[in-house]
Amino acid sequence: MDDATTSNDIRLREGASIAQRLVMAASAAAVALCFTPGLFTHDPLEVIISVVALLSGAAFVGAVMLAPAVVWIITPDEILIGRQRPFGKLQTRIVAKDDITGLQVPGSKTVKARFQLAFTLASGERLTSPPISDVTHVHETVARIAAQFGVADVEAPVNPLDASNPEMRLGEPVEPFSSRDIRIAALIVVALSAAPYAYRLWRGLSPSHVDILLLPLGAIAAFAVYRLANLVTGAFWIIRQGDIRVERLSGSGELRANHIEGRDVKAITVERRGRSEDEHCIVVIRLQSGERFRSPRIGSRNEARAVAAEIVQRLGIAPHASQI
Repeated sequence: MDDATTSNDIRLREGASIAQRLVMAASAAAVALCFTPGLFTHDPLEVIISVVALLSGAAFVGAVMLAPAVVWIITPDEILIGRQRPFGKLQTRIVAKDDITGLQVPGSKTVKARFQLAFTLASGERLTSPPISDVTHVHETVARIAAQFGVADVEAPVNPLDASNPEMRLGEPVEPFSSRDIRIAALIVVALSAAPYAYRLWRGLSPSHVDILLLPLGAIAAFAVYRLANLVTGAFWIIRQGDIRVERLSGSGELRANHIEGRDVKAITVERRGRSEDEHCIVVIRLQSGERFRSPRIGSRNEARAVAAEIVQRLGIAPHASQI
């Protein structure tokens, strides 16, 4: 959900739409129903697992369908807060400008570039807004709200994705794993693959074909871990005016850097990598050569769209080249 600005109003929204709720609820219900046959067996363990799965699915469906949608409309004189559950009435509250005595901008513990507005009222009550989805203009938004409500000493949050930064940074600087850690991981893989074979020998049983097959597969997997572990460290993007520097590691741990300029870009899109559009959206850049670069995880779809829009502007790309 976007932060929308109409004249001097700022809108902050939180909560899935009815269509999104139905999709999530239907998926959870389908998974839970897969355990239904276990109720008709004579195995107590299967019956218990089925009951727990069905109860968990029902609880998840209930939580999804009953979670409220929240909207804040921040005007120069007041804050209008609306809260509504899917089957309930709209609840509204108005917070006058004179009731606001403090403002803080706490960051999220799960998503690095996610910020909310925490207002302190004269009564001592603390109100926390939905997230600011335009993560590239957090400083500007906070400064504007602090000025219009006359709140002093508002500490600006550290935001690596703010457009006011000469360099926007996505992800963390990549560092190779230590040789010791890689060796330990490889030895764990070998031990796990050899465990079934060793267990059967210890019990005086003949190893099966699967147990024997696991030994060479474990050796291959351990070699892959030893040689390719550094490839899973991800990427680090530095977005500057005119170009993007993408840093990654090779399998040997050496730093590799690619530079992306506007003329190299064919398309920029926002995609979801994971189960949730609220936490796992990324920016994907496709070059004229066909090569694709996927950014580190950003957050919600709207937060990723804000980053993609800033990339389009910094690289000087025509708007039709982006699908955000």
